[in-house]
Amino acid sequence: MTLQRSGLFEGKALGKAGDRTANAFIMEALRHNRPDDAVLSEEEKDDASRLSASRVWIVDPLDGTREYGEARSDWAVHIALAIDGVPAIGAVALPGVPLTLCSAQPQPLPAAPARLRMLVSRTRPAKEAIAVAEALGAELVPMGSAGAKAMAVLRGDADIYLHTGGQYEWDNCAPAAVALAAGLHASRVDGSPLVYNQADTYLPDLLICRPELADRVLQQVAASAPA
Repeated sequence: MTLQRSGLFEGKALGKAGDRTANAFIMEALRHNRPDDAVLSEEEKDDASRLSASRVWIVDPLDGTREYGEARSDWAVHIALAIDGVPAIGAVALPGVPLTLCSAQPQPLPAAPARLRMLVSRTRPAKEAIAVAEALGAELVPMGSAGAKAMAVLRGDADIYLHTGGQYEWDNCAPAAVALAAGLHASRVDGSPLVYNQADTYLPDLLICRPELADRVLQQVAASAPA
């Protein structure tokens, strides 16, 4: 936040500086506090030795660099611990709010509204999400980073986060861990579990939603898929 407000950078340059600053701090903290664990960070060179590790920290030091560079609040910091591929522990910080949500302190879900709300990218909403929203009669809610979207469901600002545009493990491991701890549904869009610490870190799709909506959303995703 100090860097964002400093006036030293703006736009893409600010986003890059924020990424580097957050990554340096987080990596140093993990090396000091959890030296025996492996780490997968978006901003670090991947070390294949993590594939044989049971405990792997999966980090996105700044999720939503565009929003950070524009001095918006819908960006996040993701830190998660995957144990044997499962998103076991996680925290998603929303410094611009400010608020941090973590798996150790799950908060109760607010009551669902009369009309559902579906989160989509504010710059490139996926056509699949738009089609599912139309089928469910859901209102579209544009927002920035993946972490901000996922936490919006926990905070009661939306009900469904459906993403089909491609992500990487660091984009959603911490959000998934926090969402699951709070009792939300979190899976791939075919309903299969989210599995982490894979050789290929590309994770193309994600569904985080209120648990009572999961079956309806998954059915609509399947119905809207190309034949």
